[in-house]
Amino acid sequence: MEQHENYSKGSYRNRCHLASSMGLLRLSLPLAGGKNQQQPIREVKLKYDEPWQTQHWTAIKSAYGKSPFFEHYEHLFLPIFQKRYEYLWDWNWDLLQVILSIVSLEKNIELTEEFEKEPNENVIDFRNKISPKENNKMEDADFEQSKYVQVFEAENGFLPNLSILDLIFCTGPEAEIYLERSLK
Repeated sequence: MEQHENYSKGSYRNRCHLASSMGLLRLSLPLAGGKNQQQPIREVKLKYDEPWQTQHWTAIKSAYGKSPFFEHYEHLFLPIFQKRYEYLWDWNWDLLQVILSIVSLEKNIELTEEFEKEPNENVIDFRNKISPKENNKMEDADFEQSKYVQVFEAENGFLPNLSILDLIFCTGPEAEIYLERSLK
């Protein structure tokens, strides 16, 4: 996992998309010191001028509180929204560990020793594969999202490319199966 890249403005490194009764809900973690473009990712600090953690958890609970598996997993995610992290990297790392444990992906994640503009051939580079901005998205020939029942599908239709929180809260232990089905 790339730990020596510079923060990339307009990426998913500090944001996610959820489904709500009103459609797509965008959540962004506020960053201290502006947008931090070109700042090393491990030095990007979170800002706490506003109670964003409470606001985000309230939004997640509102969106997924009635989903089939929210009550089974909320205790794993809540501590991440209660702890006051100094760095975005640490917040993302803890969240990643929870997600990997839920979807039973026991992958050996190795952190880079230095920035690698072009990773070696044994590494799949996902750094710029996904983007919240339409003009920055790259096609991924190896992934086509499998549909699953979403909480607000009757109101919004199926919303693709949401946060994995949506998949976990809607499908529970079957999240891993949906991820496997999405790989070509």
